[in-house]
Amino acid sequence: MFSKIIHLYELFEILEILVQFLFLTQPAIVALLYIAIESTPTKIFKAINMQYIDTLLQFIKELPTSQAYATMTLNISIFILILLIGWTATKAVRSILIPRITTYIHNSNYQWDDPLLTHNFFEKLTWFVPIAIFHLAKDIIFPPESWLANLLGRFILSGFIICSIFCISSLLNAMYDIHRHFNKKYVRSIRGYLDAIKIVTYSCGIIFLFAALTDRSPWGIFSILGGVTAVTMLIFKDTILGFVASIQLTGTDMVRPGDWIEMPKYDADGDVIDVSIHSVIVRNWDKTITTIPTYALISNSFKNWRGMTESGGRRIKRAIYIDMNSIRFATEEELQKFSKITLLKKYLKNKQEEIELDNKEKKIDNLIPINGRRQTNIGIFRAYLENYLKNHPKIHTNMTFLIRHLAPTEKGLPIELYIFSNDQIWANYEAIQADIFDHIFAILPEFSLRVFQNPSGYDFRQLHHNTPDPEGT
Repeated sequence: MFSKIIHLYELFEILEILVQFLFLTQPAIVALLYIAIESTPTKIFKAINMQYIDTLLQFIKELPTSQAYATMTLNISIFILILLIGWTATKAVRSILIPRITTYIHNSNYQWDDPLLTHNFFEKLTWFVPIAIFHLAKDIIFPPESWLANLLGRFILSGFIICSIFCISSLLNAMYDIHRHFNKKYVRSIRGYLDAIKIVTYSCGIIFLFAALTDRSPWGIFSILGGVTAVTMLIFKDTILGFVASIQLTGTDMVRPGDWIEMPKYDADGDVIDVSIHSVIVRNWDKTITTIPTYALISNSFKNWRGMTESGGRRIKRAIYIDMNSIRFATEEELQKFSKITLLKKYLKNKQEEIELDNKEKKIDNLIPINGRRQTNIGIFRAYLENYLKNHPKIHTNMTFLIRHLAPTEKGLPIELYIFSNDQIWANYEAIQADIFDHIFAILPEFSLRVFQNPSGYDFRQLHHNTPDPEGT
């Protein structure tokens, strides 16, 4: 018991002397740190070996203790010193070099380098500084053939692999932001490719990390994984399907961020905001978010409105139902009235001359209306619509332009407008369409035409009010 107390006292005495030594040799440590910053790694550890380690070893050997304590104290002091150098070098790089890089990037006219700062790429690169210092100093800390040196080497290699994974991931994220910045509209998404590279990076990184910690060959681990391919495919089925679908979507340019798509199966109707290896995210028009599995866009049908956006026009396809009881031949008085309408003046003149010439050549008896050709109120109405819409400033006349009859139904005769507006913004498009049909409904009575609609309660009340009471009450 007394001998243990003596040894403990000696240990405390050694630690006290070591602290005093480090305090007295502070200038030497500062000089050593200056060498660490200004010199190459090889020169650093040559300086350590030549200028400090010999002095430290000689000092510890002169201490009144055993060789075991001297060796242990030497290893501890060297480890603390290397740790201090690594921490100081990393701190110096982050406090001196990184701020200068940040200032340069912020002051530069280039914008592609800003995402590198956003994703802390340069800060993650500084993690390699202490790893490199420990790698170069591992033979100084422990004897090269010892198991501690071997263990330290594994940890250093593992740290290098982990830092590499995080740096690659940060670089890929920055590449995605750079790509989106320079291609803000109508650009193929590279998110699927980058996600695939990330998966490969993390998978290989985990394998190499396991190989480094267990001191095994990574190729043997790869061969083992190859033997369990079926199990791997079962576990990562969704990821594999999403990866293949993402490559197909991007390669064939089926979907891009910013596209308006409709997919009723998933209640998706809105703009695509992201295309990744696992999902396609859609912001619907009601501001809700719909997430669609990427492979679903390959295995199911969906509508992409990008063609409409790129065409420069937006389709208006709507019909009005005319009460067929209001369709008839136009009278001479109506023709004279219509000829005063600016949009119909030229049409009526040419059409009337054509009809009169044709009837004259065929010697038609005009006293009977059914003989020969005559203009109808609905035909003149269609001509008015055509001229009105061709002169409308918001209608795209270089695209499909149709004013046509559809097959008559029990609701009347449909006259369909199949035209395109030159404004694709939703609110403006709806306003243009509403203004057109407001005008159409308002002018129909001028052509003695009526819109068909099912009778309402008001109609029945009017009918009852206008029907005489058979009892005279």
